[in-house]
Amino acid sequence: MNPISILLVVVVAFFAGMEGILDEFQFHQPLVACSLIGLVTGHPVEGIILGGQLQMMALGWANIGAAVAPDAALASTASAIIMALALNGGSSDATTAISTSIALAVPLSVAGLFLTMICRTLAIPIVHGMDAAAEKADFGAIDRLQIGAICMQGLRIAIPAAALCFIPAEVVTDVLNAMPAWLTGGMAVGGGMVAAVGYAMVINMMATNETWPFFILGFVFGAISDLTLIALGMIGLSMAFIYLGLKDYAKQNAGSGAGSGDPLGDILENY
Repeated sequence: MNPISILLVVVVAFFAGMEGILDEFQFHQPLVACSLIGLVTGHPVEGIILGGQLQMMALGWANIGAAVAPDAALASTASAIIMALALNGGSSDATTAISTSIALAVPLSVAGLFLTMICRTLAIPIVHGMDAAAEKADFGAIDRLQIGAICMQGLRIAIPAAALCFIPAEVVTDVLNAMPAWLTGGMAVGGGMVAAVGYAMVINMMATNETWPFFILGFVFGAISDLTLIALGMIGLSMAFIYLGLKDYAKQNAGSGAGSGDPLGDILENY
């Protein structure tokens, strides 16, 4: 990579690391991070494809209580950099580079989880420092410590990303070409299964009697080839408005009879 591309990659990685904590502009999401890195490295199409497939996996990643989800920021940036290095090294098979990057996303996300745990541990004395500053009403010190802690989260992604950029592209290409066919094929299959696992995690969290009919209808409408994504989105939006309207109507009539206020729930409870 040229110096400008490396600088831009590090900037994207830095913001992705911060957004993994802030959740403000979603730079850490695979679709955004991979697309941006693909753009600055000269592979925008491949970056979007990689980000779209990784996004399916990350749909089920969420911090719930004390449980911290795998790190999407490092998985997105590192896998996109590896893909770009493979393509820059002369590999004409973009599919292989993308499949390999997808397969590497899971172990990278676990490594990112380890790094974020280290940063959170180092942030403990920063929190105590903020408490001490609050007792003195030193709001400037609180802001500085807060910014420093957030920048530390950005550096945990920017430093590994910068290190990856200095790996010669030929090395990455040679490693990919040296992989046997059974390994690359297995990675391709595993990468496809990762997206299915992401969907399964989402379904596991939101599966209720009220949502299953919409889930089934989604597959039915998706099988109609004449419907575009815009049409499917409008169908989903219309069904959401219909459901909310029926739910409000049921709540208004709840005082005169038994009912939960959820029309589909009341209907399905009878079966």
